[in-house]
Amino acid sequence: MLSPHRPPPLLRVWPIRLPSILQLSPSSRLPRTPSSASPSRAYSKPKGNLYPTRYRGYSTFPIPSMSLPLARELTAPNGVKYIQPLGLFINNVFVKSSSGDTISVINPTNEEEITSVYAGNAADIDLAVAAARAAFDSPEWSEITPQDRGGLLFKLADLVESNAKILATIDTWDNGKPYKVCLEEDLGESVSVLRYYAGWADKIYGRTIDVGPQKLAYTLHQPIGVCGQIIPWNYPMMAAWKLGPALATGNTVILKSAEQCPLSALYLAQLVKDAGFPPGVVNIITGYGKTAGAAMTSHPGIDKIAFTGSTATGRHIMKAASADLKNITLETGGKSPLIVFEDADLEQAVKWSHIGIMSNMGQVCSATSRILVHEKVYDAFVEAFKIQIQKVSKIGDPFAEDTFQGPQVSKVQFDQIMGYINSGISEGATIAIGGTRHTETGYFISPTAFINVTDEMRICREEIFGPVVTISSFKTDAEALRRANDTTYGLGAAIFTENITKAHRIAAKIQAGMVWINSSNDSHFGIPFGGVKQSGIGRELGEYALTAYTNAKAIHVNLGTKL
Repeated sequence: MLSPHRPPPLLRVWPIRLPSILQLSPSSRLPRTPSSASPSRAYSKPKGNLYPTRYRGYSTFPIPSMSLPLARELTAPNGVKYIQPLGLFINNVFVKSSSGDTISVINPTNEEEITSVYAGNAADIDLAVAAARAAFDSPEWSEITPQDRGGLLFKLADLVESNAKILATIDTWDNGKPYKVCLEEDLGESVSVLRYYAGWADKIYGRTIDVGPQKLAYTLHQPIGVCGQIIPWNYPMMAAWKLGPALATGNTVILKSAEQCPLSALYLAQLVKDAGFPPGVVNIITGYGKTAGAAMTSHPGIDKIAFTGSTATGRHIMKAASADLKNITLETGGKSPLIVFEDADLEQAVKWSHIGIMSNMGQVCSATSRILVHEKVYDAFVEAFKIQIQKVSKIGDPFAEDTFQGPQVSKVQFDQIMGYINSGISEGATIAIGGTRHTETGYFISPTAFINVTDEMRICREEIFGPVVTISSFKTDAEALRRANDTTYGLGAAIFTENITKAHRIAAKIQAGMVWINSSNDSHFGIPFGGVKQSGIGRELGEYALTAYTNAKAIHVNLGTKL
């Protein structure tokens, strides 16, 4: 039988010469340049000259002259100046894309271009895979101690923390989310996630299994190999969710950022290098899903795909990954219910319901976008919910201190949300509040609540991914449970009741990967995150995420059985 970690002779790859690099700083270490790579999955030799030329302190492949540099100084609307990398990060250097294609990055607040970045394609993915495979096979990464792996993650966490204001500025600028949220929530959590998995690096144990005195049996938990990771645009610093467990367990990574918001991932790439990770361990590619993303998910040199995004895209990824049975983790869409029972603390239910759907401009996969309220408290809830929106959902400049809601991420997303609002109106639902564009410039949408809805309406069944919620009433617990589960999704759910017995009973029967009782979407990096049904496969965060990046190997030692 052929080893799963070595391709059959006829499928072995051509020797691949990895590009040498020009040091970005005196302390930078040059990578070893192996004469060949030994991927566990066969793939074709990249075409063309792989030897780089030098350009402004970075390496780049010999392609036709282009005006876009590999980095430039930018000044954000809040006055922060910084150097923004624009190239693909492969083998610890920033390089131009092989095609020279670029992506225009738009500020959703004013619809103006911030900059362009290079857009990778299949040829660039080939190079990143070669670098990641060489790093995975290199003793510089594969033979360092778990404590040293954890130490590198701790260093990266420290660098993210010290650069938090720049990273928060970047995400506010190209994503539109409020700066305060980026800094205090997103970046704070990213640092915590990296430190959490840094602490796990030397605590990944196998076990011994007693099957009798004639055999010693034990297991090893080993890294999967080269991991392709695709992060979403709604939380660009979710890169930490992906990198943390993958690196703690000894894998190497090719991470693709979302084309709408690629800037913070490229800035993070420089921090990865500064932290001391060996070349090729982390590669970060900017590019379109239909090109770079598709190349990743079908690449035979990639052992695992981890994806966060829409269910529709998740289906395509699952199909592409099935060609060679890649290990996959998918965290996809949701249409999460929030149930308010008659005995709930109504004030708290209103406040949490508002956070559960309106935070991050409604662009949250687990947003509790279907609110079911007991008929006896329904009218009171609707009125209080409208007041909460008017009181809290201040729309405006995301850099302003008092802004709660910034713009939607892009015109495509803006148009999709407005399309759903128009669909709700045409199907007979009533707008209780909102339903309009907020300003003529920028992708701002007024927070919207629909009443007089039925479960068959598109706004009740499909993921809108915006500040739009439906509120309907129910009579009995059984009806609430049935309607909560009447969806193809199963990511999250929330329950509001003072009856603890009812809370646990309903939580156990709701078909979702996560259930909040008397809160909504207050996740924690130590608790697993993921869904059931068409909301995904596998779990992220917590100890559970480590199993997604390791293979359990059983070792059998014969202690006396003779034939």
